[in-house]
Amino acid sequence: MGKTIIKYTFILGLFVWLVLYFGMPTFAWGFMGLPLAFLFFSGLIFLIERTRQLSKGKSVRKPLIIPGILLLISIIYAFVIPSLSSWAFFRADDYRNLIGEVKIGESFAKDVAPISHDKIRIVDQELAYRLGDKVLGGQPSLGSQAHLGTFRIQKVNGEFVWVAPLIHSGIFKWFNNKDGAHGYVVVSATNERDVKLVQSINGKDVKIKYQPGAYAGDFLTRHIYMNGYMTQGFTDYTFEIDDEGTPFWVVTLYDKTVGFAGSNAKGVLVVNAMNGEINEYSIKDAPVWLDRIQPKEFVQRQLDDWGQFVHGWWNPSNEDKLTTTDGMSLVYDQNDKSYWFTGLTSVGGDEGTVGFVLVDTRTKETIWYKQVGATEQAAMNSAMGKVQEKRYHASFPLTYNINGVPTYVMPLKDQAGLIKMVAMVPVQDYSMVAVGNDLNEAVRNYKNTLNGSSNSIVPKSNSVRFSTKTVISRMASDIREGSTSYYLMLDGYPHKIFSVTSAISNEIPLSLVGDSILIQYDESKEERIDIVRFDNLSITPTKTEGGELKKME
Repeated sequence: MGKTIIKYTFILGLFVWLVLYFGMPTFAWGFMGLPLAFLFFSGLIFLIERTRQLSKGKSVRKPLIIPGILLLISIIYAFVIPSLSSWAFFRADDYRNLIGEVKIGESFAKDVAPISHDKIRIVDQELAYRLGDKVLGGQPSLGSQAHLGTFRIQKVNGEFVWVAPLIHSGIFKWFNNKDGAHGYVVVSATNERDVKLVQSINGKDVKIKYQPGAYAGDFLTRHIYMNGYMTQGFTDYTFEIDDEGTPFWVVTLYDKTVGFAGSNAKGVLVVNAMNGEINEYSIKDAPVWLDRIQPKEFVQRQLDDWGQFVHGWWNPSNEDKLTTTDGMSLVYDQNDKSYWFTGLTSVGGDEGTVGFVLVDTRTKETIWYKQVGATEQAAMNSAMGKVQEKRYHASFPLTYNINGVPTYVMPLKDQAGLIKMVAMVPVQDYSMVAVGNDLNEAVRNYKNTLNGSSNSIVPKSNSVRFSTKTVISRMASDIREGSTSYYLMLDGYPHKIFSVTSAISNEIPLSLVGDSILIQYDESKEERIDIVRFDNLSITPTKTEGGELKKME
């Protein structure tokens, strides 16, 4: 009998170890690890008790009251309670309130200041992967050992970059390189020619030892799980580097707050990708260089629930129901704060939105701007239609404050996935599209479109608008794609270049060096400044009472 107990104990222990090592269940309320564990052990007790009775010659029909009750409770815990405790019929308000307070934004232009043009991201994740893979392919010995992981956008030392780790190509590659994959790739989000393979920091090799492509104790999830996190939920593995270039995995800690559903972030783990050191932080105390704590999937689910249960669970007419538009993007303001951006549309809506929201990626503070406009997909279709003869396709747009106007900005790429043009579309009216061969030209054309008299959108920039009377000291024109731009240097502004087109004023092509002019322009730290109003005082004509033109003195 003793040997039998030892044998079954060994088998049970091995089974439990295998479940923990490979299954890694979470033993906390709201997760299925606990109910399944109770179900397993109660079922085991029930079988042991029945076996014991049989061995003593007792009838198997004799009720096993205590083991049976325990098994019944475990079955209810594993299959009934999760469904009932999470059912929206009972918990609609809890689901709706999970996002927290949704504040109403007064002015997008006031809350989100215009960003410097050289900080606008035109390299998307797809292109970043293409560029990074090209660099990796340039080193055959390295490319045969590893492949690129998922690129994540982040801000490092004031620059927007895509960063991806090198991941082992398989178990044999991991076994031959157990000290870690050699490095990570950084792709500039603003300059597609700036791509770097980083393999050392301050003379020390970069080895990505702990990663999703590793095995045994190097497997990132298992490394976290076996180091004190069996009883906490964790998800969303994001590869980030700090300002010194040290690689980390940023992992969100979360709870289930609506029964066995309602995932909600509560903190973050920062795992050193090279030595495996784990540091846990609350949302409030997380290092400032961390760009994201709130997983995109959590935020989108919570926003959808907030819009779905506006009048509770029963709302067959879909009255006032809202849902997020397809896609969610990570955007930054000038203060380096990052937000999840998405549009809101009525349930059943198509190309129109009832506003858009910004959700702080760290604190989950949510601001809703009630502005009717176009969805991201509608803006993409409009931009592609502008250059339909070229058959370019648009990337998913990002939203920026351009001249105080919420604006979709997106690259237009050819069939090879290379950026050929940049398009800008105001959120409010997707029929207005400005394109350019590069970002500067697109911005210039867009501002000219906004400042034109034929559109219904009035720029509401929170920047200061200056007016000055000066003299043209140098002037030249540049023709691109059939559009002429004029560049001016003015007395009193020796280090600035002003640009303008005839869409602003018909007097531009007639102007000469030495002419006196009156201009208006928005405050800008850029070397090149776009003129929003132009008046040549040297040639401005006016009508006399008789209808004839004369030169204004």
